[in-house]
Formats: sequence, C-alpha cells, structure tokens
Amino acid sequence: MEFTPSLEHQAFPGMINGGIIGTLLDCHGNWTAAIAIMDQQGLEEPPCTVTASYSIKLRRPTPLGQPLVIRSQISEIDGDKVNVEMTLEAEGKLCATGKGLFVAVKEGHPAYHRWT
Repeated sequence: MEFTPSLEHQAFPGMINGGIIGTLLDCHGNWTAAIAIMDQQGLEEPPCTVTASYSIKLRRPTPLGQPLVIRSQISEIDGDKVNVEMTLEAEGKLCATGKGLFVAVKEGHPAYHRWT
C-alpha cells in the first residue's frame, strides 16, 4: 500500500505523527488478515476482522512529502486468528515496524460488518 501524508498528519514540522503511522500499520495489517482468511477458507468475500492486539516500533522520524510504503506479511494463521508483521518505509528507509493479531468476528459482535 502507498499513502502520501498531508500537512495535518504532522507531529511537528516535516515529520509524521506516530499515531498516524500506527493507524496505517493497523489498518493494512487488518485487511491483510481478512484477505488471508478469505483465501484460506475459500470465502467469496473477506470476513469482518478486528484488531486483538498490535504494537509498533518507531525506528526513525517519518518525513512529510514522501509516499509511504506499507507492507505486511502473514506470520501465522490459526483458524480465524491471524498474526501479521508490517513495515513502513519512506524514501527506501525503514521508519516503522509492527506486529498484530487480527481476528474474524461473527454476527452479534459490535464491529460485525460495520462498513456496510
């Protein structure tokens, strides 16, 4: 995924806010998990997934004005639970890493298909 931050995403002049970085990694990891479950279970559409836990490490300041490249990789799938590792780069430099556990939820959960 690529994302180009705007001025409102700054923590201080020229650098991206850590909360924005966390949100990008969380969201991309969540969708990675949903697609992985869909593929593994042969579903026609991705299931509704939520974040059970995630952590990030901010490795260097992330500059404004550059496209950010967010990547994710599945480290483990166990039924409806998926562990995902994420990275965020700017200008070819690693700025942040993250790990998350994402879980598919069923009807009755407050987040179940909240976007429809």
